[in-house]
Amino acid sequence: MKNYPLWKATLVILVISLAIIFSLPSLLYKENSNNWFFDNKINLGLDLQGGSYLLLEVQTEVLMQEELNNISDSIQLIARGLQTNIINIISEEDEIQLRFSNNDKLEEIREKFKNNYRNVNVTINNNTMKIVINEIFKKNIKESAIKQSLEIVRKRIDESGTKEPLIQRSGKKRILLQLPGIKDPERIKELLGTTAKLTFHMVDDEDTISLKANRAPFGKIIVADFYNPEIKYLVEKKSRVGGENLVDAKASFDPQEGHAVSFRFDTTGAQKFGKATSENVGKRFAVILDGVVITAPVINTAITGGSGIITGNFTSQEAADLSVLLRAGALPAPLSIIEERSVGPGLGADSIASGKIAAIIGMICVCIFMILIYGVFGLLANLSLLANLFIIVSLLGTIGATLTLPGIAGIVLTIGIAVDANVLVFERIKEEANKTTSALEAVKNGFDKALSTILDANITTLIAALLLFVFGSGPIKGFSITLSLGVLASMFTAIMFTNFLIYLWFNFSNKKEINL
Repeated sequence: MKNYPLWKATLVILVISLAIIFSLPSLLYKENSNNWFFDNKINLGLDLQGGSYLLLEVQTEVLMQEELNNISDSIQLIARGLQTNIINIISEEDEIQLRFSNNDKLEEIREKFKNNYRNVNVTINNNTMKIVINEIFKKNIKESAIKQSLEIVRKRIDESGTKEPLIQRSGKKRILLQLPGIKDPERIKELLGTTAKLTFHMVDDEDTISLKANRAPFGKIIVADFYNPEIKYLVEKKSRVGGENLVDAKASFDPQEGHAVSFRFDTTGAQKFGKATSENVGKRFAVILDGVVITAPVINTAITGGSGIITGNFTSQEAADLSVLLRAGALPAPLSIIEERSVGPGLGADSIASGKIAAIIGMICVCIFMILIYGVFGLLANLSLLANLFIIVSLLGTIGATLTLPGIAGIVLTIGIAVDANVLVFERIKEEANKTTSALEAVKNGFDKALSTILDANITTLIAALLLFVFGSGPIKGFSITLSLGVLASMFTAIMFTNFLIYLWFNFSNKKEINL
């Protein structure tokens, strides 16, 4: 093309062609497609396609009680090693009192205990030791539990196959979930409501007296059976190996027991598991999940390969869900659902229809205005505006963005501001046309002189959009993404595509002067 660089023309044609091609999946929106091309489409958010909204709360009170129990166990082990008897233990909200038979070795017990627990206050009064958890200790435990719960919830939701969920922290100890397309969240609630703390303990079948009396001796606990709570097991309190050593778990099928879950340990877990089974051949090994025994098989031979299988009258879905939970890891504390809402697809359909109408009306008004004011140049600006929309849609689809109502607002806003750059260019061309006799020279000077103003205006908008993305959350981020992509697309179409169209029009029309 005369007076226009070949590389610019090639770049413009290539970008616009790719934009049209990659916007087709989102515009056609073919559901449940196995084609990689149609999978690159815009995902609709909760407010557009419906779904479920859940607000979870981490039960940190349970966590503090567990920590007090751990402190009590630690003191008992130290006292036992120093041959000092504990007469009484009283546990309250954030403190624990232990009364000893004498105070001969209380200072030594305190020193050994403080080596492991630094952020606690320990006082001694005669033969009584009082341990108080301070605010720093509690804050660290709670903060760690919230962060860990957030990551585990994210893993569980991702493993369940939910597309484009929104998972974020809300307040001090709450987690917000938005699950687009999930009309029945019962399975998700079951996945999130299970702590999934898996441990392996040796069963004590010899001490039947303690089991019948329902009183566990030191170092042992009594645990009920999952399927029949009346059946009790006396097991070692300290687990031989835990779920933290699992590296994989998946649903499988055992010819004799039916649906099961096969698991595999890491190197450390495999060594612990191998040692436990080697030393206890002929004894029972209890698999405890969330405080109940799901199976307690007899160890027939040492298992040194680091893998095994859990059976327990599972259905196919239960085995699949348990494998998801074990892969994601155990929650540090239980989660409770404090708010649940369902959004129907009807509201989303109305929103999409309203968004389309707003976009169409906005485009028509802008197009009419541009043609009335700038004539042929206005028509070329309208073509640039259409290309701008194709670029935005193709970019959103390529990155797999989730479109929400604020996102639609960002696109509609982009339509209004997309012609700003064209208006600046056309006004500059009009000024240059009065100074020079050459139309093409006026066009070139107009674009060159308007460039700095266009960049300044759009960069300030991009900075604002970036701040919204960094400090905003959820829908605000969606708005900032569509606004940013719209600004970048409008800069390209105004500086490159409109310029290309004007030179193309001059080459085909053989016009010698500009009418603006």
